[in-house]
Amino acid sequence: MIGMSTRHILLGLLATGPSHGYDLKRRHDERFPQARPLAYGQVYTTLQRLVRDGLAEVDGTDSDGGPERTTYRSTKDGARELAEWAGQIAPPAPFVTNEIFAKVVVSILSGGDAEAYLRAQRAAHTARMRELTAVKTARGTDLATVLSADYALNHLDADLRWMTTTAARLTTLTAEVDAG
Repeated sequence: MIGMSTRHILLGLLATGPSHGYDLKRRHDERFPQARPLAYGQVYTTLQRLVRDGLAEVDGTDSDGGPERTTYRSTKDGARELAEWAGQIAPPAPFVTNEIFAKVVVSILSGGDAEAYLRAQRAAHTARMRELTAVKTARGTDLATVLSADYALNHLDADLRWMTTTAARLTTLTAEVDAG
């Protein structure tokens, strides 16, 4: 199973035509505005691996009056791998690893205040939701940013609902953890 990776994102960006690393980094950061920006080193390392693996090739070099830049393009094998990756269903996680839940249990085990922790975590989630809503509703916001913010907001909302339910069940959870 091939997972989400910089490799596939760069292949997707190269699918629109030859490009050099600087442009690929800029376009990544524009297309995926809520994602962590790519580091130039990561872009060039990934491009080198794509070339090594036969998924991209050097298209040429140009300088445009500045430093020399290598242009890359996708190969047939690159297009095939990209299509395969893009068509794969992302499997729902078989096991949910939830850092918040782990901290609640550890707090109970160590005599901490799980209820106070959940309150503080809910406040942090709520603040982040306000930030994302402001980004999403700002004048001139592009659709990619709105969709990314919607995705994050839905996940944060699910976390909030879970935290509310867990807070209501803390007495029972504490008894189970203490007995365990």
